[in-house]
Amino acid sequence: MNSETEQVKVYGADWCGMTTRTLDFLDELGVPYDYVDVEKDPHATEWVKQHADGKVKKPTLDIGGTVLVAPDNSELEEVLREHGLLAA
Repeated sequence: MNSETEQVKVYGADWCGMTTRTLDFLDELGVPYDYVDVEKDPHATEWVKQHADGKVKKPTLDIGGTVLVAPDNSELEEVLREHGLLAA
């Protein structure tokens, strides 16, 4: 059985304001996640490039197989609901 933590993966950078905003939003919603700093993990950097037209866009999220590139909070919330990670 997959835990919720395994369903939400955030690829970003510690210095990135959009990454910080996304992590704060997930914390506010009470959604657990795994965070990967792309500047410390070359494999994560390559994964992000594969999903963001060859660029390292932050944050990039993998939510149960749905990839979001630099989503705003409403887009992120919608996908979390679709995956049953928030109450409808």
